[in-house]
Amino acid sequence: MRGVALESFKRNLEQETEMSVSSHTHRDGFDADVAIVGGGPVGTLLAILLAKRGKQVTLIERWSQAYGRPRAVTFDHEIARILATLGIDSENDPAINYHDELYYWKNTQGENIQIVDWQSTSASGWRVRYWFNQPDLEARLSGIADSLPNITQLRGWIGAELAQDAEGVDLKLQRNPDEVGPGGETRTLRARYVAGADGANSFVREALGIQNEDKGYFFDWLILDMIPKGEYETEPAQWQLCDPKRPTTIVPGGPGRRRWEYMVLPGESVEEMQTPEKAWELLKPWGLNPDNAELERSAVYRFQARWAKSWNQGRCALAGDAAHLMPPFAGEGLCAGTRDAVALAWRLNGILEGKFGPEILDSYTSERLEHAKHYIDFSQELGKIICITDEQEAAERDARMKADLVARNNQPVPTDVCQLGQGAWCADTPHAGELSVQGVVEANGKRDRFDQVVGQGWIVIGLDADPAAALIEEQREQLAQLEGFTVRIGAPGTACDAVDIEGTYARWLGGINARYVLLRPDFYVAATANSAEDLQQRIDEVMRHLHLTSAELAIA
Repeated sequence: MRGVALESFKRNLEQETEMSVSSHTHRDGFDADVAIVGGGPVGTLLAILLAKRGKQVTLIERWSQAYGRPRAVTFDHEIARILATLGIDSENDPAINYHDELYYWKNTQGENIQIVDWQSTSASGWRVRYWFNQPDLEARLSGIADSLPNITQLRGWIGAELAQDAEGVDLKLQRNPDEVGPGGETRTLRARYVAGADGANSFVREALGIQNEDKGYFFDWLILDMIPKGEYETEPAQWQLCDPKRPTTIVPGGPGRRRWEYMVLPGESVEEMQTPEKAWELLKPWGLNPDNAELERSAVYRFQARWAKSWNQGRCALAGDAAHLMPPFAGEGLCAGTRDAVALAWRLNGILEGKFGPEILDSYTSERLEHAKHYIDFSQELGKIICITDEQEAAERDARMKADLVARNNQPVPTDVCQLGQGAWCADTPHAGELSVQGVVEANGKRDRFDQVVGQGWIVIGLDADPAAALIEEQREQLAQLEGFTVRIGAPGTACDAVDIEGTYARWLGGINARYVLLRPDFYVAATANSAEDLQQRIDEVMRHLHLTSAELAIA
């Protein structure tokens, strides 16, 4: 598909979405295509991604008013990539910032025992790490949801009963008794699908009878969110103090904010730790006091490691904290929930549009569960290093880690690369199941990251080769039915749809001896191939994983 055709494809898709949004009404006895229980960032993002494709969504949130205090404060490059599709630019947004610094772990003596690369630009085209204020970001997402007429928001309601049949789900709701007391108003709505993004104590998960796999990992930490009254700098900006007397995390909290996290030691009272007096006592060595800083939030959180054993059952699915909890040491908790929303959205959209069978939800569980478990295990291992309170054990840790750091010439640990669990991708091709590389390209007179210039969806990229010509006619038709398209990428001065301005795609695909790559709507690589015959075989394999529904789609 040539440059002009790319632009035409995107305009047509936008027009189709607008028409479906405006024309969609309640029908066939359903109140919604998808009812989402939980209106936090994960549930709201899922609602937006469904509504932008014309689905009727009911978003149910237990609290009438948004929670105005910080919680999550950081996200990674993949989340920046996702937010960019909503018009939220993490490089320039006033609610988001970054620090061009590495992430240092230091011992009691101030010596480096670990260095993590939070400074580089990732292979997916965005910086490794960003910092934000969650209420501000949630307000941005809520504003987008408010602008979409096919999202109905029910605030101050909780799930009470759930029953599903072969056609849909009946969801009984009641007014939140924590706001109105017991015996409040009830109502029942019927949806084709239900998503539970309703937190660690998920009603949806409990109603489905899905059990958790709990790793028995529990540590209490005091979280202090601060707003300095004026300029306040720490050196470094983001670091971990591995002091057995009091393990401590010192990180940004988004523009104009700072966060301190202190491990609650054995024998200490949670109630006493949460008092303002204790907060100022702990912050005194850092130069903060009531005269030069505002204590925005003081709360003790229990860090846990667990996941739901299944994330989908029938016409229901889980996302975010309803599906998994992880210690925050890798900064991946909210990131995992955001990935869930994107992975679930393209599947539900495809099912509701008649493209995929409902079996595609099984790969949502298999892919996302293993991916989240990786970060849970990784975070837990980091916690085992950080949460050491025995001085002898800490000294042994310091010696071992300092020696490891010297052995690699003080080079920082690179950005983690994690592969999806088994699912809708080819397990035997390089980089498949991983987040795709993204470079700067030029097409149609626009120069930017690939996602912003070309778009997203089912995309077959050819490097110095026409991917459309590499497919057989039936596969081209199949791709078109999925609203997918092909893009030829080449060096400046060559015949191509998109110019590889910085040589990113030449280095990526050349390094794995591939000429073609199939991308999914969530930016993950479905397959790579080095010949037309190889590509055709891989396309057929991926399409089988999608459980295509119609004869026209299920050609393979």
